Amino acid sequence: MFWGVGVVVMTVRFRVRGFGRRRPGPAVGVVPSVEHEGRVCSELSVDLPDEDLGEYLYDCIDLYEMGSKPRCEEVEYLGMVQEAIDRIERGE
Repeated sequence: MFWGVGVVVMTVRFRVRGFGRRRPGPAVGVVPSVEHEGRVCSELSVDLPDEDLGEYLYDCIDLYEMGSKPRCEEVEYLGMVQEAIDRIERGE
C-alpha cells in the first residue's frame, strides 16, 4: 500500500506599500486645493532639505531606488513622503 506524501501549499501574502493603490486623486468628496498641496510639499521640503522632491510626490516613491540610502533613512524618507501624499489626498 502506498502512503502518499501530503503536499502542503501555503499562500504568502504581503502588501507592497503603494502597489495596486488608487493613483493620484482625492478621497471621495475631498477636493485638495493647489494651495493646500503646495503647503504640504513646502512642509515636507523643510523636513527633507537635502532631497530633490520634484513636482509630483508620487514620482518620489515610484522612481525611488531601494538601497540607495541607509535602511533607517530610507524607511523614514519613504514614510514621510507617503504621509505627505496621504495628507494631500485627505485634505488635511
